[in-house]
Amino acid sequence: MNGIHDLGGMHGFGAVNPEKDEPVFHAEWEKRVFGMFAPLSATGLFNVDMFRHAIERMGAANYLQTSYYEHWLHAFQTVLLEKGVVTTEELRTGHAIGEQEKRTPALAPAAVPKIVATGGSARVDMDVKPRFKEGDMVVVKNMNPVGHTRLPRYCRDKLGCIDRDHGVFLFPDTHAHGKGEKPQHCYSVYFSAQELWGPKASRNDSVYVDLFDDYLLPA
Repeated sequence: MNGIHDLGGMHGFGAVNPEKDEPVFHAEWEKRVFGMFAPLSATGLFNVDMFRHAIERMGAANYLQTSYYEHWLHAFQTVLLEKGVVTTEELRTGHAIGEQEKRTPALAPAAVPKIVATGGSARVDMDVKPRFKEGDMVVVKNMNPVGHTRLPRYCRDKLGCIDRDHGVFLFPDTHAHGKGEKPQHCYSVYFSAQELWGPKASRNDSVYVDLFDDYLLPA
């Protein structure tokens, strides 16, 4: 969807100043939030695209004033409320209300390292015919969906070239909304910096964007 989270190419936010020797986590609570993703996603209550869409639905001011793991926490709260797993009162007080059903954990501790290492990959082993091949020139569709998408605004309606085929993945635009997996190829697409940013951009720079079949048209 179009929203404040799609910051690529936007002006007015100043320079990017990486923190020297930045730690993995800046506070203990961030570790706990990170640790929630694997066991919660293993329950089947949501997938990674539903999770991302929950972040995208944050209000613009709230999104810009909060940190990365606060975005994660907002997404967990949003999805669990929508699924009826928790109530607003339970979130407010931090305590469960009423008797809770005893359940066997959906995720064994031994499985956690693999999930963390793969990042919840949506890659699937399916025989799906690709629409494009390396070297093909493509035009990115000028889409403005109201739902989830992985298509950045800055490359819409731009001319690019297929650099390589990553293989077959679940299509996030449908997967985020329970509208089917729609497996298809995802490509690394090359764009010149001037194609994306105009003639004032360096002619020596380029950008590679991962894009799905459904985002692309033959040039």
